[in-house]
Amino acid sequence: MAEKLKTALLQAELVWEDPEANKEYFQKEINSLSQDVDLIILPEMFTTGFSMNAEKLAEEHQGPSFRWMQKMASEKDAAITGSIITSEKGHFYNRLYFVFPDGTSQKYDKRHTFTLAGENEVYASGSAKLIVTYKDWKICPLVCYDLRFPVWSRNTEDYDLLLFVANWPAPRVHAWDVLLQARAIENMSYCIGVNRVGRDGKDLDYVGHSAVYDSLGKQVSPKQFETVFTKEVVLEKDHLKQTRTQLRFLQDRDSFTVH
Repeated sequence: MAEKLKTALLQAELVWEDPEANKEYFQKEINSLSQDVDLIILPEMFTTGFSMNAEKLAEEHQGPSFRWMQKMASEKDAAITGSIITSEKGHFYNRLYFVFPDGTSQKYDKRHTFTLAGENEVYASGSAKLIVTYKDWKICPLVCYDLRFPVWSRNTEDYDLLLFVANWPAPRVHAWDVLLQARAIENMSYCIGVNRVGRDGKDLDYVGHSAVYDSLGKQVSPKQFETVFTKEVVLEKDHLKQTRTQLRFLQDRDSFTVH
């Protein structure tokens, strides 16, 4: 059993609608990581930025950028996750891939498409929550706007890590900070959020604030970096075991069904 999980958060200034430039940057950062890293986390739409230009930018399911993720995962012997604009069966998706070191993968299509930006008019919504088991850690990966919906991320599966990949703009970064912490506390799990920085093609500013919170809501990553950075943070199962044994919030949760 893996008692520790070494995560790498890659907070980047994405090049607008330029997959090759973004992959080139991330490849350099990934190559610079330590050899014992377990999980590499990239932002939402890490090859393009948060673009609605899906007709031009969408890749087929398990297309070139997915295969690049496979290559990086294999070379680093680590899992890698992030979302890509994807086309499948006549629909566009904001699709997160979780790629294992051996090249196998699981996918999650963003459930809550961001109506303020018109994402709902371009991208189809996903319908299924994903729980990944990796190195004996149960991981629930979600995407950006999903952060605002606590019922969707509710820890009914006893997962260990909740993570969000995002393009969350500066004007609402206070909500990002507060909600990441809240999701950690209410779900008694680690919670990681990986955001981007810089300005996108729509002149929206992003200030990062990528962070890791433990199951008590304590930030265990560096405080509020607003520039490009790559940071490795170790998660510990002992922390989860101790807090969940002492504080039985998950067992005491209300039971209900969502229709």
